[in-house]
Amino acid sequence: MPQTSVQTADRPRLPPLLFLGFVVSTLMLVYGARLALFVAPTEATMGNVQRIFYWHVPVDFGALIFPYVNLAGSVWLLAIRNKNSSQALRADALAVAGAELTLLYTSLGLITGMLWARPVWGIWWTWDARLTTFLLLWVLYAAYLILRRFSGTGQTSIQTATLSAVLGIFAAIDVPITFMSIRWWRTQHPAPVLTGEGHLDSSMVPAFLWNLAGWLLWGTCLLCLRYLLERCRQRAAEAEALHSIDLPLEATR
Repeated sequence: MPQTSVQTADRPRLPPLLFLGFVVSTLMLVYGARLALFVAPTEATMGNVQRIFYWHVPVDFGALIFPYVNLAGSVWLLAIRNKNSSQALRADALAVAGAELTLLYTSLGLITGMLWARPVWGIWWTWDARLTTFLLLWVLYAAYLILRRFSGTGQTSIQTATLSAVLGIFAAIDVPITFMSIRWWRTQHPAPVLTGEGHLDSSMVPAFLWNLAGWLLWGTCLLCLRYLLERCRQRAAEAEALHSIDLPLEATR
């Protein structure tokens, strides 16, 4: 009976504020979808296919923001890994959560971008500067997570976390390159629609802003949830390691 109660107490629970965030972000996305599909006017050149913009651009924003969460966690980990192991685990959990959210949002960005490109360009993909650097971002964070799959226990796990942190810092370099690619090079990708040569009609702004806020809030909530789950996994791994040490000691008594 005592063992059952301990397991129940260690079971992760969703904080009320985080649950509220998921509810609010879901409602915002639903309302944003309504604005995008039924309220925003039809774009004169591309027609209804332009409505993909209201999902594509917001997830791209997230794909260029969440890498910096991974970067913060990676720098934090490298700075304190030999000084404070408890804080290093927190930093590593933050880095993992940031990498997974980046991979999710870059995947969504690539999918929505190709769905837009096929009817507009007549092709699913082209090695445009923006598309290529964005794909490289996906590859780098996929490699980051694959590297972590080789993580073992003890010293091996620490070494893997350190190597992953170095890769995370390197991957973050591609973020400003991706963002500035349509400004630095002549690309097939459309010009910026919020600044520069591009222009977003004022009647389209509400749909864009609601979806942008909804996707960023939903992603932030998912990031927090993934961080909490990773911390639970770390504590479970620590408990298992301590238990494996105690067993041989008990056998010698």
